[in-house]
Amino acid sequence: MKYITSVRGKTFEIEINQNGHITVNGLDRTVDIEALREPLYSALIDNQSFEALIEERDALINVILQGDLYEVSVVDERERRLAAASSGFQVAQGEIVIRSPMPGMIVAVSVSDGQEVVAGQPLIVLESMKMENQIKAPRAGKIEHIQVAAGERVEQNRPLLTLI
Repeated sequence: MKYITSVRGKTFEIEINQNGHITVNGLDRTVDIEALREPLYSALIDNQSFEALIEERDALINVILQGDLYEVSVVDERERRLAAASSGFQVAQGEIVIRSPMPGMIVAVSVSDGQEVVAGQPLIVLESMKMENQIKAPRAGKIEHIQVAAGERVEQNRPLLTLI
């Protein structure tokens, strides 16, 4: 699986391969990480040993490595696709048709027609590639019309609901 990681203004594309190998921005690395006792971890990276304190804080991961604090954000490929699919929703008012960012099955619809919602509120759970993905409200508004139901299969770009 691929991850996009940001540390101190720099972005890294990390792909986790099999057998302790990862690729960082196209360069292969050998990595072995083991929890000593949380939040303390031991890492062997290209035959160099490191100890790190790793704590998850909200959307960031704090890593203390060799006395330096690093705030790290990590987004997997699926999250990046969902964010990209919803990033076009910059309309402050008016009608927005929220579409499926990928093919899958509707697991749950958390709202109903006429319901007021706030920005970031979960609206629909879409299962794709055995992962559940939350489709969230891009802004505050009112649900005008829901066009799908739980258990229904949808294709990419299929309208899911309309927000006004």
